[in-house]
Amino acid sequence: MGLDQLRPYSAVMTFQSLLWFVAGSILPSLVITWLATFVVRRLAPKYGLLDQPNHRKVHVTPTPLGGGLAIGIGVILPFLVGSLLLLLGKDTISGFAPAFVADQFDGLLGRVSNLWVILAGAAVLLIVGLLDDRRGLDWRLRLGIQFGVAGVCVATQGWELTAFIQLGQLGWLLSVGLSVIWIVALINSFNMLDNMDGLSAGVAAIAAAVLAAIMLISPAAPEPQFFVAGFLFVLVGALLGFLLHNRPPAKIFMGDAGSYFVGFCIGVATLLATYAGYNVGAPGPHNILTPLCVMAVPLYDMTTVIWIRLREGRSPFEADKNHFSHRLVELGLTKTQAVLTIYLTTATCGLGGLLLHQVNVFGAIVIGLLILCVLAVISILESTRSGNDKP
Repeated sequence: MGLDQLRPYSAVMTFQSLLWFVAGSILPSLVITWLATFVVRRLAPKYGLLDQPNHRKVHVTPTPLGGGLAIGIGVILPFLVGSLLLLLGKDTISGFAPAFVADQFDGLLGRVSNLWVILAGAAVLLIVGLLDDRRGLDWRLRLGIQFGVAGVCVATQGWELTAFIQLGQLGWLLSVGLSVIWIVALINSFNMLDNMDGLSAGVAAIAAAVLAAIMLISPAAPEPQFFVAGFLFVLVGALLGFLLHNRPPAKIFMGDAGSYFVGFCIGVATLLATYAGYNVGAPGPHNILTPLCVMAVPLYDMTTVIWIRLREGRSPFEADKNHFSHRLVELGLTKTQAVLTIYLTTATCGLGGLLLHQVNVFGAIVIGLLILCVLAVISILESTRSGNDKP
């Protein structure tokens, strides 16, 4: 962790600069994705990107896939324009960009190569997802490519989770392995969560926004972590632009292309961030659990679904209707209510992560227990489903 090295903006970022930063990150990707999704919706059926309803799915009419392509365009295009402007030089952008951007010029320029490694890996997974949406790929091939892309990025770029592991070469290997597993877990958790209108994109937007806020206010680094925060806010904008089409009743789905792209981007962003430090006043080692708090709901859904499938003697990669959202609907909630419930649960767990860097070890334990209690309450409520089925 700790790739963010941008210089502080006049020691303290002003509120006006913060608004410029957030709006300038979110709005371009939101508009681009919103417009791109119209095009994808029109072209998707022509290229066989159409999700047909069946007994495993909740939608009842054929719906275009490929929304992930629009999300990818919404993220990559603003960064492409921004990178070109940075390469033109500081004098070029200082005439029209806010003073904050000019002040951060050197730091931003130094992160261009890191940025495009992330986007290249995300683009590869987006293409794999499109092929899977179009033709259906064997799960072993999909998983192998996910591990391969994550492994190459982590091993070559040094983006591994340190977790304060001091075991020499063994510690490095363990750190790399955990980092790769973490990225692949998030890719598949958002993929599994994509089972109701607006669900996966909405949860991803909430989680990314909370993580971005943490990057701006956490004292773990000497200054706000603008690179990671800006990256996440651009992703939030793209997700919001897509949600304008994906909200119930959805006119398009993100498909595997979108969930792979989004999961990879969030996974890598969490590795690039600094959550704890050794300097006086910096948060302690317990703050490395921040991503677990923010991602508690997607990971809960993935874990419980895999457990249910294995318990029933089925493959963990066999699609079904045993997801968190499906179980809430079986309790009597409407699909919209189920999605909103998961949004609120995600926000609750995310707020716990937002507070984590403000507390000591005891406070961190309390926050962790609160998040576990929230998930336990959901689990208990879900268990009433089987009880109500008994005569």
